[in-house]
Amino acid sequence: MRIVFAGTPAAAVPSLQALALSHHSLCAVITREDAPQGRKRTLTPSPVALRATELGLPVIKANRLNAEVAAHIASLDVDLGVIVAYGGLVREPLLSTPRAGWINLHFSALPLWRGAAPVQRALINGDTTIDTTVFQLTRGLDEGDIWCASTTPIFDDETAGELLARLALSGAEDLIAAVAGIESHALEPRPQTGSSRYAEKLTLADGHLDLREPAESVFNRFRGVTPEPGAYVTVNGERFKILAAARGDDAPPLSPGTFALVNREVLVGTGTSPIVLTRVQPAGKAAMNAEDWWRGQRQQELSADLKENE
Repeated sequence: MRIVFAGTPAAAVPSLQALALSHHSLCAVITREDAPQGRKRTLTPSPVALRATELGLPVIKANRLNAEVAAHIASLDVDLGVIVAYGGLVREPLLSTPRAGWINLHFSALPLWRGAAPVQRALINGDTTIDTTVFQLTRGLDEGDIWCASTTPIFDDETAGELLARLALSGAEDLIAAVAGIESHALEPRPQTGSSRYAEKLTLADGHLDLREPAESVFNRFRGVTPEPGAYVTVNGERFKILAAARGDDAPPLSPGTFALVNREVLVGTGTSPIVLTRVQPAGKAAMNAEDWWRGQRQQELSADLKENE
């Protein structure tokens, strides 16, 4: 089939590569425009744009799939559109332009966690399994019929970045299976059933860890917001980033927000058992091992601020 692919982040690259290696013809790759990155805010192509260029594929950079993009795709005589984390909506007339419409790889057991951040919201919620789902794109948000899906367990200490990287690989296999089934008419899509939740895009505020909550809730939120938008507490009124952490179920209890060094582990108290901090970034400083940060403090007692809306 003649296929157009739309995607932007690193999680979409395995699907792009799988399609590029298949017997299908990738007519174009749509991705978002170059975005400023790093301290110098240098305009940088998306991971999908970089890989598509390496593969010698034609790239369309657009933040909105407007009439111009739709007309371009229509001129390519496309059989199928494939979208993986593009970051924008596909509306008419583009939605109906490919003969078989568009299919979407989504990292959730639909209809559970419809929306932009299903992996992150699943981790914050404490889910223990997650799906990759290939479904038919419709006008409704993640509401189309399902072509295929597979379930995988979530590891106890897995962060959103780690889980998404793993799902990107397994999801690419599901995507290729769906494309093959659509081409051969061997697959029949099934409607979504069950209750749904909205996986709203994360903001910086979502990264705040409320250390008054139980350790499991604190750690689940840390996992869900790592690496983006990033977990943090505030210390002396300044944002203190927590880059790597672990459960401290066997550690001695600490009051919520209290830091301590126990057996060469930096702990911070929560509403129940402590959390072990392994890598941190104080305000205005580079990332460092938590023990190095601790030893650089002269205070005998140090606590995170416990205020609403830190």
